[in-house]
Amino acid sequence: MKKPIYICVCLLASLLLSSCAGEFNQVFKSTDYDYKYEFAKECFARGKYGHAISLLQELVTIKKGSEEAQECLYMLAMASYCSRDYEGASATFKKYFSTYPKGVYAEQASFYVGQSLYECTPEPRLDPTPTIGAINAYQQFLDYYPESNLREQAQSRLYELQDKLVMKEFLSAKLYFKLGDYFLNCLGSGGGSNYEACIITSQNALKTYPYTHLREDFAVLIMKSKFELAEQSVDEKRLERYRDAEDECYGFLNEYPESKEVASAEKYIKKCRKVIGESSEEE
Repeated sequence: MKKPIYICVCLLASLLLSSCAGEFNQVFKSTDYDYKYEFAKECFARGKYGHAISLLQELVTIKKGSEEAQECLYMLAMASYCSRDYEGASATFKKYFSTYPKGVYAEQASFYVGQSLYECTPEPRLDPTPTIGAINAYQQFLDYYPESNLREQAQSRLYELQDKLVMKEFLSAKLYFKLGDYFLNCLGSGGGSNYEACIITSQNALKTYPYTHLREDFAVLIMKSKFELAEQSVDEKRLERYRDAEDECYGFLNEYPESKEVASAEKYIKKCRKVIGESSEEE
């Protein structure tokens, strides 16, 4: 008995699907644009975003200048977002906001420009361009709508994206440190240019993102790089760099007295003092 019932269910499902597909094809070919618009709204409400998009792409042109124009364009953008076409959604939300800056859905459109770009952002190691674009979009939204109910969510996303950029800088600085005195990157600098690159990258990151949760991690890389740079230096730069490394270690201990790297800082200071003391005796 079970097998005939299963076959009947499958046949019924096939008939329903074919009926729905047939109805959509009829509406798609129709020139009754009011009916087509109502059908597009029904498709959107039922989560059939592909059908809604197919109809709305034509209707945004047909309905231009009418009372339905705003809703039509916004619905197309939202349907693209819900179907995970985030690039298309972002472009359409931008189009809505630029066309209707004081429109009914302007605030939501501005927010969803950033939200769409947020969904496209890659992991920190990859090209940061989409991440920067999403940050700018969220910032623009916050500038336009400082009292919005969506403000808290936009700020949270913005901070999250900034953390991605910070992490990218941290991974770059860490890589420079690991490369150390690898000779292909050290030609013409008296040794240690990877350490210099690590220091510069870390310092720039701290200037750009002074409140990052990776602040101590950057400080550790700077301290260690300055010490290793002194160790690898040619004679004419050696003493100056040991003094710089010593100052950096003291600064680190003052700012992070409970750090796990306190022992490293103290060890570096001891070595720096020894070298500096020996140089003073020679003079």
